[in-house]
Amino acid sequence: MELFRKVEIDWLGKKWIFLGFSLVFSVAGVLSMLFWHGIPRGVDFKGGTLVYVKTEQALNIDNIRHAVDRAGIHGFTIQAFGVGTNEVIVSLPQSETSENNLDAGRSSIVAALEHSYSTTAATAEGKLDLDNASRDAIADLLSQKDPEHLGAASGPTHYLAQATAIAEARDKQHGGLLPSIDALTGVADPAVVTELKQDSYLSGFNVFNSEVVGPQVGKQLRNQAFQAVMYSLAGMLVYLWFRFELIYGVAAVVAVFHDTLITVGFFSLFNKEITLTVIAAILTLIGYSMNDTVVVFDRIRENLRMNRREPLADVVNRSINQTLSRTVLSSGLTFLTVLALYLFGGEVLRGFSFALVVGILIGTYSSIAVAAPMLVAYQQWRTTHGKAAALPAAKKARA
Repeated sequence: MELFRKVEIDWLGKKWIFLGFSLVFSVAGVLSMLFWHGIPRGVDFKGGTLVYVKTEQALNIDNIRHAVDRAGIHGFTIQAFGVGTNEVIVSLPQSETSENNLDAGRSSIVAALEHSYSTTAATAEGKLDLDNASRDAIADLLSQKDPEHLGAASGPTHYLAQATAIAEARDKQHGGLLPSIDALTGVADPAVVTELKQDSYLSGFNVFNSEVVGPQVGKQLRNQAFQAVMYSLAGMLVYLWFRFELIYGVAAVVAVFHDTLITVGFFSLFNKEITLTVIAAILTLIGYSMNDTVVVFDRIRENLRMNRREPLADVVNRSINQTLSRTVLSSGLTFLTVLALYLFGGEVLRGFSFALVVGILIGTYSSIAVAAPMLVAYQQWRTTHGKAAALPAAKKARA
């Protein structure tokens, strides 16, 4: 399918406009990383605690924020995620947790919510929070109270089975939040339900997941992420050196580095955290941008073999125009997909999709405005320094 026919755009004639565009966004991103937001690292890289909370009432992030702040916890962030749900992620930095007890962050957040957010916790002191109690905690309470008078011989085993049924009903049937303790009727024995009404309560929120990353693990993940990006660039440089010429590999790697720098700069400018999923998105856009660049380079090489006496700038312009339909179709459809993911994918995928939205646009742009002009600049440099102005596609294609 061909969208454009007989396109005659002078891309290289606009190289200074492209250069200015790249400089503006690159410098803005670098300045933000150095003097403004820095590189916003997520818990994956800086360490800390992520607590996933689901509330029964209509979501009120300000209430949760004030509750955590009044508990003396600072440096946290709260994000709502999901569509039409009452769910938030509370992110606690490593500085607010003890290195010897990294789960202290989760406990602090739960305690803050129990005492300041829940409407029933204040009047239920000493009772078990059935919305957040583990299976073992429920079993321990029932064993201590022994509502069915089973004794120490058979009581613990029986009550563990009851606690398992209660926890599964709460998490699987009611999404982690019981509407009332009476909802356990038919799930647990009547005596057990009666006992829970007396010695437990429903807080109205549920911590359904928590993730803790220590400082050493965060540092290791940070180093591995950096190595993954560097190794991918080095591998692509070697491949293009073998497949085309060294200058092609250098131009493609410079273009991809340009894409990565601007993408990370956008994260800094908008103060969005970089997590492991964002690194996965960056590696994805590196491969995508490189593929788009190789398509343009391959057409340049084919045209050079057929028109060896034609100026390289004219060959590059014609090659870009010939591949323009393919570029618009592939990049346009991919962009629409990642844009839909960004708009409707929810907060959990927001960082990943944001990186792809920016990366697809910049990656497509750099294949035309950064990588291809570098070939012309290289030839002009060789001519200026009195070296042979051999076209850089003289090498024959290898099977």
